[in-house]
Amino acid sequence: MQLQISFYLLWSSFVLGCAYAANDVSVLINEVAKANNQSLLWGPYKPNLYFGVRPRIPKSLTAGLMWAKVDSYATAQSNFRHTCEQNEGMRGYGWDEYDVRKGGRQSIHDVGNSVDLTIDFVKVPGGLHGGSWAARVKGIPREDAPEDLYTSLVFYASLEGLGSLNVDNAVEHQMGLKGDVKLKGMTPELGDFTISVTTGPDSNKHPEFDHPSGAEKPLDRPLVASVETPQENLWQAKSLMFTAMKPEVEGLIAKYGTDAPPPPAQLFTIPNHPGSGNIHFVQQVFEGAFEFDIIFESGSAPEPVSSETLTNKIEEISSSFSSRYENLFASQPPFNKPEYSEFSKSMFSNLVGGIGYFYGSGLVDRSDAPEYEEENEGFWEEAAEARSRVQPTEEEPRELFTAIPSRPFFPRGFLWDEGFHLIPVIDWDLDLTLDIVQSWFNLMDEDGWIAREQILGLEARSKVPPEFTIQYPHYANPPTLFMVLEAFVDKLQANQSILENFELNAADVADSLRSAHLESKELAYSYLHSIYPLLRRQYFWFKKTQWGDVKSYDREAYSSKEAYRWRGRTVRHILTSGLDDYPRPQPPHPGELHTDLISWMGLMSRSLRKIASAIGETEDAEEFAVYEYAITRNIEDLHWDEGAQTWCDATIDEYEESVHVCHKGYISIFPFLTGMVGPDSPHLKATLDLIRNSDELWSDYGIRSLSKSDEFYGTDENYWRSPVWINMNFMIVKNIYEIATSQGPHKAQATQIYNELRKNLVENVFQEWKNTGFAWEQYNPETGKGQRTQHFTGWTSLVVKLMNMPYLTSSGKGHDEL
Repeated sequence: MQLQISFYLLWSSFVLGCAYAANDVSVLINEVAKANNQSLLWGPYKPNLYFGVRPRIPKSLTAGLMWAKVDSYATAQSNFRHTCEQNEGMRGYGWDEYDVRKGGRQSIHDVGNSVDLTIDFVKVPGGLHGGSWAARVKGIPREDAPEDLYTSLVFYASLEGLGSLNVDNAVEHQMGLKGDVKLKGMTPELGDFTISVTTGPDSNKHPEFDHPSGAEKPLDRPLVASVETPQENLWQAKSLMFTAMKPEVEGLIAKYGTDAPPPPAQLFTIPNHPGSGNIHFVQQVFEGAFEFDIIFESGSAPEPVSSETLTNKIEEISSSFSSRYENLFASQPPFNKPEYSEFSKSMFSNLVGGIGYFYGSGLVDRSDAPEYEEENEGFWEEAAEARSRVQPTEEEPRELFTAIPSRPFFPRGFLWDEGFHLIPVIDWDLDLTLDIVQSWFNLMDEDGWIAREQILGLEARSKVPPEFTIQYPHYANPPTLFMVLEAFVDKLQANQSILENFELNAADVADSLRSAHLESKELAYSYLHSIYPLLRRQYFWFKKTQWGDVKSYDREAYSSKEAYRWRGRTVRHILTSGLDDYPRPQPPHPGELHTDLISWMGLMSRSLRKIASAIGETEDAEEFAVYEYAITRNIEDLHWDEGAQTWCDATIDEYEESVHVCHKGYISIFPFLTGMVGPDSPHLKATLDLIRNSDELWSDYGIRSLSKSDEFYGTDENYWRSPVWINMNFMIVKNIYEIATSQGPHKAQATQIYNELRKNLVENVFQEWKNTGFAWEQYNPETGKGQRTQHFTGWTSLVVKLMNMPYLTSSGKGHDEL
């Protein structure tokens, strides 16, 4: 009996100890999650706007900025900037320095409006509601600007959802107050807050005209218009401003006539009607250079925020950003020069400055039409007919925290882009990266599907042609987020200082949050355990929906199951592959097998094997190792073409035989790009030769998407049929680096290719940035010119990683290792 009691006491002590330990872990997880959300709550999370601030809250406060040169009746309205647009008279714009947790500086070179703007945005932590923030807006006339440059600036704040937002000093402004404008608001999530729009320093000048309208509506003080509108219209701030302005303009024209109208700067102004509403406009008109501040103060902040606070924060944030950036992303030879440092900072800052928070409903085809199985010959026509009769479902609103490819053209989340976006971000802020990955996987449905393009809400939908707004649950997309999670696990294994008892650094919570999941064993493995079931679900969704047919066509392969085919195929495109118009077998056939997709499946298998092993899921790790091995074998058996000396898609010919269709380019080296081919591969020499051959893939500006010798080179849309893409080139460089730094017979060849290719890529993107002010979606392989979408600071920002990689000597060692 005594023995039983002792055992019971011992066991109880053990259980209680585990409970306390578990409770401690739970407390840590909750503490870090709360601190992380506070740190990331506010930001310029409306990247489709030149400047748009909002919190990571579904329906809440939004603030934005509009401006225009007002020297002409004909162009005053069209000159107003708000949403980022291509070819809008810009010489470049974007973040020079930006840290998601602290803030940064954005420069806008507006040639069309003859002004250069600088917007400093800072976050001031403290309190219970994500802290405060402030922005300083400066304008300097460009060299070719008229002496009397008149610039109209309109700040607005709107409130969606529960709460209130009013002009706090409305009575004074109705009487023509010259001082700052103060808004006062409250929401359940933000608590009480105020927003101050200052009139700026005494050096600010305002237009003065002899026209009699100037006496009744002087421009030496802010104008404030408060408007009430349906919440679903609030995102259309520019249209709402013009609607409010219209009666004022018409009234002045009616009063003074078309022969003697007020000057444009006087005419195109909002009515001075401050008060209540759910959107408030504050307009100031300046002559020449100008400066003013926008200050958001949380009611729970421990200290007030002033213009002096903002000045100090701007200097502090710039200094800390530069120091940390040089430590993490210092450019290596031959790019270790100041001009490349400025370029590198800009590219990275625009990548993270393009992170947005999106909330809204998406359109999904949930019909589950049998034609979508794509089983019959002529399947693409059957599928097109099924799509034409679909009645899409408007899904429940969802939220997504994500980077975007391009602010003017693709200001929304793209699944396959996001994995590339996060490759540089994970080195700067691992916890931010994991937060974004989790946000994406939270979108997964019960089957394991995530829509490849996230068009959430009316604002996002307004930028997309109607035929592309509907998402289809049988459409896949390259699973690039698995690359990011694999990198996280690799970092965990390499980190020798991971802690059992991690604590946030009270002196700088933001900095300690960046790597909390790398420094804390509890946080790291809790995250992996929580996301792992979603990763498995998506993996098996791929296996179920994107399978390729081996058995029906008597194909000889190691495995009868490891073969894959993208669904969503048409004659001209496989949009789901990401490489839209890359040449594929013609005509499409249900027996096709796609080289890139089986390679992605190999990468997924490898990533899941590593993650399962890290969290102790031994049986799963063994299962994924089996899949990985079978895929590796089948890449050889099903896709290697001995005659072409490359990997090729497969299809079924008119004799019902399996044949290869070879189009040398990105597709044909995909097993190499995804790391499924290592230094000991018998096909490595042929792959390196293909990459370096200037008659095939090599150009002075990077690796072409399609061989110069291919019959389809540069044809039709020429989207993935010749141009140089930085994301694919990064994968090439990364894997050639692995060869160049490993022992093997091709080490010297790989080293030479690596150094040349890295230099060509960086130098060309840099020169085009200098020449045009922009990063571009793709680059011309004959001239190096940037093409298609401008301000493509999504995966083109991978040049930051290229610059940070070492120059290799003939021994395969980095320049700084000698």
